[in-house]
Amino acid sequence: MTRVAQISCGTEYSGIQWLLSDIAERVGIELVYPEMALSRIDAACKEIGLRAESPSLNMMMARAVSTLADPTIKGALLLTCFKCSEGTIVKDTIRRYLSDRSDMPIISYSNVEKPKEIELYARLEALATLITRKALLMREKQEGITMGIDSGSSTTKVVVMKDDEIVGEGWLPTTDPLKSVDKGIEDALNGAGLKEKEVEAIGVTGHGRELVSKHVNADLNLEEVSVVAKGTALLSKRHKGDATVIDIGGMNNKLILTRDGIANSFSLGGICGGSSGRFLEVASHRLDVDISELGQLALKSTERHELQSYCMVFGIQSLVVSLASGVKREDVAAAACRSVANQVYENQIQEMEMRPPITFVGGVSLIEGVKKEFEEMLGVDIIVPPNSQYAGAVGIATLVSGI
Repeated sequence: MTRVAQISCGTEYSGIQWLLSDIAERVGIELVYPEMALSRIDAACKEIGLRAESPSLNMMMARAVSTLADPTIKGALLLTCFKCSEGTIVKDTIRRYLSDRSDMPIISYSNVEKPKEIELYARLEALATLITRKALLMREKQEGITMGIDSGSSTTKVVVMKDDEIVGEGWLPTTDPLKSVDKGIEDALNGAGLKEKEVEAIGVTGHGRELVSKHVNADLNLEEVSVVAKGTALLSKRHKGDATVIDIGGMNNKLILTRDGIANSFSLGGICGGSSGRFLEVASHRLDVDISELGQLALKSTERHELQSYCMVFGIQSLVVSLASGVKREDVAAAACRSVANQVYENQIQEMEMRPPITFVGGVSLIEGVKKEFEEMLGVDIIVPPNSQYAGAVGIATLVSGI
């Protein structure tokens, strides 16, 4: 069992400790609760450089200081309430403090009233991978002939790689996950001019990876966070130093801080579909434009317009009302792109520092209007590398070549 520090404002946290501990055990993690004498809290707050109004949050900072004194602790889970603004500040301060003084992977979670088991599982599973598979994640080059499959909630991506180059690809909607992956494999192999027996190893990641992995008899099955971080480093050819990855998927989003091409802190979105690629698909349909053309339409906007809700349902309602009120299609398209970028900013980016360079991957990265909104919001150039939609597939194809 890998020892991970749970750093929060209380040991028995908001009635979900049993769920946290159960999931942690399933992924091979032992949650431990670093303690520090009350007399040392003042010194800990001074060391971190922050004092909170809440005594419990000051104790949380003391636990963070204590974590670094225990060499058996290999990772950290930072936990606060979703509605606690002071807790958000403390959480980010602790994350920076630990990141500056160690290379342990760190995950953050803002607890909601009814947490979803799948969301907690995804975070803790990714943390376990970053701790236990670090030697594999250090790989910087694909070798031989391998296949990478990213079975996403909206789209299935398949790549065939040969000696660090993509030689075949398949990208299609995920309907039936197994039928979609079979067609994706067929397209990728045809594009590569290869037969399936020539593929030396297959890796799978993504939403449907458990089902697909069995179907294709995969050699490697890994969660998305570590894989997307690695794929982004490969596509952008940046394996050294700090960087940030934004990945907006069909149903959820990832904000990943990386160091030397490996994720070391991350936040997962998905509270509302209004910040996802699915929202933009529906918006495209209402604007009578293909999703691939939405970004270009948004770039033609001349008048700033705002949708009245971030909600998936009410956002589309606002979009329809805007069109009925005579707002130009291009201005509504830009508003839809801005709505997604704003929600990612408010729910994820505000809680974490952005380490340049910032790279944007996933299918939504191909929608130029969203990239433009992020650039205006953050005041920096956003990198969209070639084949950005295949970050997950490229990452797992590269990692499986090291098995």
